[in-house]
Amino acid sequence: MNFWSKFTGISAILILLISACTTVSNPPLPLPDYSVKSLHSSNFAGLALSCVTREYPNKISHILQSKADALTPKELHPAFYGCYDWHSSVHGHWLLVRLLRFEPKARFAPAIIAALNQNLTQENIKREVAYLSGEGRTGFEVPYGLVWVLQLAAELREWDDPNAKKWLSALTPLETMAAVRLKQWAPNLTYPVRAGTHRSTAFSFSLAYDWALIAKDTKMQQLIYEKSVLFYAQDKNCPLNFEPSGEDFFSPCLMEADLMRRVLTQEQFVIWLSRFLPQIPKTNNASWLVPGKVLDPSDNKLIHLEGLNLSRAWNLEMIALSLPTNDRRRNALLIAANAHRQSSLSNLAAQHYSGAHWLGSFATYLSTGRGLRQ
Repeated sequence: MNFWSKFTGISAILILLISACTTVSNPPLPLPDYSVKSLHSSNFAGLALSCVTREYPNKISHILQSKADALTPKELHPAFYGCYDWHSSVHGHWLLVRLLRFEPKARFAPAIIAALNQNLTQENIKREVAYLSGEGRTGFEVPYGLVWVLQLAAELREWDDPNAKKWLSALTPLETMAAVRLKQWAPNLTYPVRAGTHRSTAFSFSLAYDWALIAKDTKMQQLIYEKSVLFYAQDKNCPLNFEPSGEDFFSPCLMEADLMRRVLTQEQFVIWLSRFLPQIPKTNNASWLVPGKVLDPSDNKLIHLEGLNLSRAWNLEMIALSLPTNDRRRNALLIAANAHRQSSLSNLAAQHYSGAHWLGSFATYLSTGRGLRQ
């Protein structure tokens, strides 16, 4: 590809050399189980159902132009007023759609359908679009909340179900607005945001790219591809030892790698990853990446580290599955992924609301293998 050749200049000979150095010496570990039987689906569903219609406590991100704008969360956002903040409400709805799609006959299915019917109506979404169209709101939830809108739309697009079609029809105006705004935002982004929080460019590009493949939006695909190569193709020696920052819920290094495995061919990704994360072991090493620890789960910022463990786990799994089966790094990636999985999945249902209002979405993204190519 032209962009890859322009920014790397690595020959095909190097591909062969790297492949020769990564021949498996240890038996490959079993792959993650993304089947329904592996899910803690009742726990995850309970977390989202307890918040998508819960208006308070609420942290609104709202610019007031006059006294008339001093409204309650539900008056401002009739669809996405719950789960403490707008973006958490959006991905809480995604969680419910995802689990309903996986288990349409589960005992929690009627409650999910009722909640989605209540919130994802044409009138509610029309008012959400009107809010985003208001003065001073062009940057509202750009990019994090808007890429979750696309993720919700992608889930509905893939599901051949009457309810899904109804909810997608209602959501489409907001989906269209989200895509337009992200296409306006990305070209003006001179540098990537290498953060471990909401502004992470790598995370936003990942979800936008996945949506573009499902929605067959070739302009979005090309935009994300070109920007990703421009920003990240020449990166090397990512300082994984600097992570995590005390309030991260994404790993800047691993999230970048999870993006690049999407936009590069496997051969290109093998080369790129060797330069970018040379510290990945080629043995069954469990200590090279340790899960984050949370000492106060009621702290809205410190609880981010539980999300970090979950997002790291899906990053590590997706990176491993993107490598050739004979690549010796796969086992180390999968071992680290499992350690992060086990660290945070077991106690989600008991979380304080500071984490419970959003961690279920991260757990569902991980447990259902949502990052796999469609």
